[in-house]
Amino acid sequence: MKKNLIKIGVSIFLSAGLTMALSASAMEQAVQEKMTTTIQAEINYLMFLPKTYTKSGKPAPLIVFLHGSGERGNDLEKVKAWGPPAIVEKDADFPFIVVSPQIPQGQWWNSYLLKKMLDEVLANNNVDKSRVYLTGLSMGGFGAWDFAMAYPEYFAAIAPICGGGNTHLISRLKNIPTWVFHGKKDEAVPEQQSAMMVEALKKVGGNVEYTVLPEGGHVDAWVYAYSYEKNKGALFDWFLQHTKK
Repeated sequence: MKKNLIKIGVSIFLSAGLTMALSASAMEQAVQEKMTTTIQAEINYLMFLPKTYTKSGKPAPLIVFLHGSGERGNDLEKVKAWGPPAIVEKDADFPFIVVSPQIPQGQWWNSYLLKKMLDEVLANNNVDKSRVYLTGLSMGGFGAWDFAMAYPEYFAAIAPICGGGNTHLISRLKNIPTWVFHGKKDEAVPEQQSAMMVEALKKVGGNVEYTVLPEGGHVDAWVYAYSYEKNKGALFDWFLQHTKK
């Protein structure tokens, strides 16, 4: 587990004052002054390195996993509840580096901060940059769509699970293989949320697969997608079939 402190420079434009409070002469002299402030953000994340990983050997593929709303907080143990970080707790032979960030209670995924985290991981570890994959569930499914659309150049393939998003930038994913999962009877995030993203991606010629579980609810979608028993590890085999061009 690592903790990163990320500093972000933000330009702020301040108005010289309220119009009603200024005289005509003062308004003529009023200027907008460019200001800069520094915002500090901390991202805590779990990182798993495969048993075969070496710093100077063959680069390893990487999965970035985004958790759901129930795993928010400041306890990284909560992130191990589902998906890849749960799998690697039991399987040291899992062939991927797995990076699983956590966001504080009440917050939402921020793609820019995720990018800064990913940049640091790529710079400090022996990662195959042509095989970086992204997946997330529920709130993390929304986060995965958003992160991939914001920075498509990073990813060889993505798998958003019971999420959704804004289709405005969906064309950015045209060349990224995408596998989407959702339960038809999901009462937390309606299946139409994923269906809308899939349809939009198809319209721009995207390479997308959509698995709908006819009797599946919210949790069922990611249990199926990540399960070796239910899905025979097909998602992870599918990831490895794709290399960023």
